[in-house]
Amino acid sequence: MRQRRKGQPVTTKHITHWIAGKGWTGGAERHGDVYDPATGAITGQVDLASADVVDAAVDAALDAFQQWRHASIAKRTGVLFAFRELLNARRDELASIIVAEHGKVHSDALGEVARGIEVVEYACGIPQLIKGGFTEQASTGIDVYSIRQPLGPVAIISPFNFPAMVPMWFFPLAIAAGNTVVVKPSEKDPSAANFIAGLWQEAGLPDGVFNVVHGDKPAVDRLLEHPDIKAVSFVGSTPIARYVYETGTRHGKRVQALGGAKNHMLVLPDADLDLAADAAVNAGFGAAGERCMAVSVLVAVDPVGDGLVERIKQRVAGLTVGPGCAASSEMGPLVTGVHRDKVTAYLDSGVADGAELAVDGRKHPISGAETADGFWLGPTLFDRVTPGMSVYDDEIFGPVLSVVRVASYEEGLALINANPYGNGTALFTNDGGAARRFQHEVEVGMVGINVPIPVPVAYYSFGGWKSSLFGDTHAYGEDGVRFFTRGKAVTQRWLDPSHGGINLGFPTNS
Repeated sequence: MRQRRKGQPVTTKHITHWIAGKGWTGGAERHGDVYDPATGAITGQVDLASADVVDAAVDAALDAFQQWRHASIAKRTGVLFAFRELLNARRDELASIIVAEHGKVHSDALGEVARGIEVVEYACGIPQLIKGGFTEQASTGIDVYSIRQPLGPVAIISPFNFPAMVPMWFFPLAIAAGNTVVVKPSEKDPSAANFIAGLWQEAGLPDGVFNVVHGDKPAVDRLLEHPDIKAVSFVGSTPIARYVYETGTRHGKRVQALGGAKNHMLVLPDADLDLAADAAVNAGFGAAGERCMAVSVLVAVDPVGDGLVERIKQRVAGLTVGPGCAASSEMGPLVTGVHRDKVTAYLDSGVADGAELAVDGRKHPISGAETADGFWLGPTLFDRVTPGMSVYDDEIFGPVLSVVRVASYEEGLALINANPYGNGTALFTNDGGAARRFQHEVEVGMVGINVPIPVPVAYYSFGGWKSSLFGDTHAYGEDGVRFFTRGKAVTQRWLDPSHGGINLGFPTNS
């Protein structure tokens, strides 16, 4: 867990759990270091939850559920609107917290918060979203109607790359529907979740409805097996998503586990190459490539490969890489030294496999003072990559863009469809017929047409296909409402006093 350099002191910043409306006052047997990725300095310590701490958070959520489930929809929406206003007012502060612990640039962190607020705003419409149906006189004197009810305490296990947005994909709808929540954020950048907990309290959310436990695998395992957790939402790598799904469902839970990605961007010969190059750089190197929707493979249909590679090289050379808090920075560091080293290793393995290292991110200049020990890797470009190479096959999750050259649309489509991941993809073209064909034929859950990062707006749903999703429902949108509620059908008859009698036959509709 620790990466502390010799002689480096631990600061006084202390991040602990938020349970039943207040910070945890109990002790912790284990702690994790929290870093400033731009400098490599330790900026604080986070308590890592034991099973007992997780149990305390779940108990608080279960106690709060007994009242929150009965709160009127008007009460819930009132709290949600207040929370939304607080988020809007303090979004810059939340973005700064993200920058300090994750390392992404401030504008990118603001964008993350804004996309999370979209889901909060969608959840404010819960009176309409949760509305059931009614059929009068389904049978003689009998009416039938449907209602949706909350599940109970639910768990949200979120990754380091979006410490605010990803939890907000889930908890606004869960809370609006009447559930209570235990969030387990990444221990790498834990403070955003605590800040959000404070906003909920200020908005009037009852204690125990929103809880935060910090930790690693022991905390995750306890949430997955705890009998009072009714559902689990997860975002992370595919191996862990599969583990979460299999473990959670084995313990009788409803699970949506969003996994990894290897997102392809297909560029046809008729595309605007300047637009495509801009998109590839933006989507490949934003947030230092630490996005599950990052473009990591650019599929160039001949003869546009040379032109695209040259344009990307020109754009990459002008990127300012530096601390996320600096207004001039366009790309920040990676989240930890361990992760940086893992990503950097792909530069050597890619060359060994036969790919052409067109831009070596290790040589990119880093701006700003006191960055020598930061977790840096500049934008990296591989050309003439083929399936079977590690830089193509693996989800690198860093600023590494691979160019694959193909002879035709059909070859490019087959390449995308053969990939085990199916999270996001994009097509760049000026041909409407080709675009329509692509969106129909590609086996990927989220498709962009001349849009490189096709993250759906809040009233649609986010999620991929194949090894990018485990479970039956996507995040937020209509799928989110269904995931955090269960349906109930009621058949009722109010007898006319003049009717009655005994009839032991099986009831039929007439």
